Amino acid sequence: MSSDFPWLTALIVLPLVGAAVLWLLPAGARRHTRTVALAFTLAEVALGVGALLAFDTATAGKHQLLETHQWIPSLGVSYAVGVDGVGLALILMSVVLVPLVVLAAWREQGSEGDPSDRLRHFLALALVLEAFIVAVFAARDVFFFYVLFEAMLIPVYFMIGAFGGAQRRYAAIKFLIYSLTGGLIMLVAVIALYLQGPGGPDGFLTDNLTNLAIDPTLEKWLFAGFFLAFAIKAPMFPVHTWLPDAAQNATPGTSVLLVGVLDKVGTFGMLTLCLPLFPAASRWAAPFVIVLAIISIIYGALLAIGQKDLMRLIAYTSVSHFGFIVLGIFAFTSTSVAGSSFYMVNHGLSTGALFLIAGFLVARRGSQDIADFGGLQKVVPVIAGTFLVAGLSALSLPGLSTFVSEFLVLVGTFARHPAAAIVASLGVVLAAIYVLWTYQRIFTGPVRDGLETMPDMRNRERWAVAPLLLAMLVLGFVPGPALDLVRPPASVTLEQVGVTDLPASAAEGSNP
Repeated sequence: MSSDFPWLTALIVLPLVGAAVLWLLPAGARRHTRTVALAFTLAEVALGVGALLAFDTATAGKHQLLETHQWIPSLGVSYAVGVDGVGLALILMSVVLVPLVVLAAWREQGSEGDPSDRLRHFLALALVLEAFIVAVFAARDVFFFYVLFEAMLIPVYFMIGAFGGAQRRYAAIKFLIYSLTGGLIMLVAVIALYLQGPGGPDGFLTDNLTNLAIDPTLEKWLFAGFFLAFAIKAPMFPVHTWLPDAAQNATPGTSVLLVGVLDKVGTFGMLTLCLPLFPAASRWAAPFVIVLAIISIIYGALLAIGQKDLMRLIAYTSVSHFGFIVLGIFAFTSTSVAGSSFYMVNHGLSTGALFLIAGFLVARRGSQDIADFGGLQKVVPVIAGTFLVAGLSALSLPGLSTFVSEFLVLVGTFARHPAAAIVASLGVVLAAIYVLWTYQRIFTGPVRDGLETMPDMRNRERWAVAPLLLAMLVLGFVPGPALDLVRPPASVTLEQVGVTDLPASAAEGSNP
């Protein structure tokens, strides 16, 4: 398939057109809000497939589907997009999750004809967010990336603050404050980096800001500015505290997009901007970042075990999982970096499924308190089974996709930092505790009063969850095609950082 077609621009523009159509729907046609939104998101999936077919996986380490147009020449800003294997994998994950969120939210904001017309606005915001997410994963201009990095806050702020739970405004403002703080610090670093570059009408292009001769002290400060913004977005300890509040008060669909997709921008930025733009500073900071990653793994898992709120529990598991992703990135082996890249995709699948299924439970019970559930595997066996599969994926059970990525991260890390890999392995044990204990409290034992007639998963809900479970199984048993996308970029990254790769013979020999 020809790559002359502007696949990435089409992927960015289509959701924006969908959002505009939803907002401009005349009153008499608003009963078709759900159908219109679903049609645009499915068309986006089709475009994603087209981009995948146009992408040459044999050279997945190189950026492809490139488009560059001058945007603000006087400031050196360009509209520049292109993807390597990692960017494409994250875009595909994102465009698959959005139609599932639309299906899951079918009755979330009230019935058709709701005078407040909440669902139409919610779905339009979700489409705007999808466009920004695709663009940020494809951006090849540092300033363009920054604009998108900040622009994503707008739809998420309203999706939390206007459609969430009792403390939605508090959670939305806290999310905004944390994100804006990191973003403003990053802006200073972006401008300072530009001043070190060649300048000109395309001075912010990522390729023009790579391999610069920067003063070592200044490079460390610039790295810190970028890294802090990405650590907040990820999030990782100790700048993670906005996430549990956001997940607790957001709708399940918002949480899927926030934790399953948006937070990946943080780790993606570490991988594709921090490392190649500041290689010496990345090597210098790696030991400190690895310590923070290990703390995130253990701390997030321990707090997940102690949670009483189901949504907060899932949020804290993500803090732990992002620790694994960051650990693999800064372990600086091709195996660990490829594992982290694959982990970003797998985390979106497993956590997305957990949030959706938890949302189905909360909608039926009217409570997020785990203590309000019990014995449900006898009442809703399909919900129980799907929750168990998603939970087992979160704890990296062999045969499910997350196992492959977590295995690669730990084995790759062990090759260079054996002590760090051993300590991080405790997170696997803790994950088994928080997943299985949560399942026990919600689904086993006697049925709690008032739950005897709870309806099981409806057909629409099954369609929302089934693709995620299927993807976990397929990528768990046949991860090769996905690894073919992320392995070449990992090798390129190590070359950019100036680190000699250490072979992880155990991981390579297993050929997962």
